[in-house]
Amino acid sequence: MNERMQVEIWTDINCPFCYLGWNSFRTALEAFEHRDRIELVHRSFELDPAQPRGVSQSVIAHLAEQYELDLEQAAEGERTLAAKALTDGLEYVVADRDFGNTFDMHRMVHFAAESGRASEMLDAFFAANFADSRPLFGDPERIVEVAVGAGFDETAVREVLADEDRYAIDVRDDEELAVNFSIPGVPFVALDRHFVINGYEPPETVGEALQLAWDRYSGATSV
Repeated sequence: MNERMQVEIWTDINCPFCYLGWNSFRTALEAFEHRDRIELVHRSFELDPAQPRGVSQSVIAHLAEQYELDLEQAAEGERTLAAKALTDGLEYVVADRDFGNTFDMHRMVHFAAESGRASEMLDAFFAANFADSRPLFGDPERIVEVAVGAGFDETAVREVLADEDRYAIDVRDDEELAVNFSIPGVPFVALDRHFVINGYEPPETVGEALQLAWDRYSGATSV
């Protein structure tokens, strides 16, 4: 039998459903009997890759423009998501959150993956974006602050940010893979590339999908 079953999860730091979905997946994984036999791979997906680097804008203003809403309608949508996050045990700030390009943050997640700490880096950026009203985008120093706060070496973090080519191909490869798989949006989870979870699902549903994928995987690799 192969060592571990691979589970790939595409997310974007800008995506509130990814914030909720990753938390739901992790909850299900922690309760999964064979969790030690799961190889988790975080993959990059940019909701808006056309966003320029170094720019920060109000997330409510961005949502209003993108979906042709007025500001109050956009704010109400954020309040609905905040209420859902609260039921899942997550903090979610509505006022003053910002929106921007996530490419460098995805590069940082790949950097963290080299030491087996991709989840920690992703957690840090999700928390900085959704549970903290301070701006996250537009200033590379904020990325440094978040990464160092998560326990990563400051010199190494600055070296990655200073070299725009480092891990860039990894991000692009993930995004190309998403295109090849016709992934419609995120969060998107591929379990052993035979079962998928498309969008946010509660931990119970995720757990059922994990079990189905595991049953197939363990049966196929035991012969």
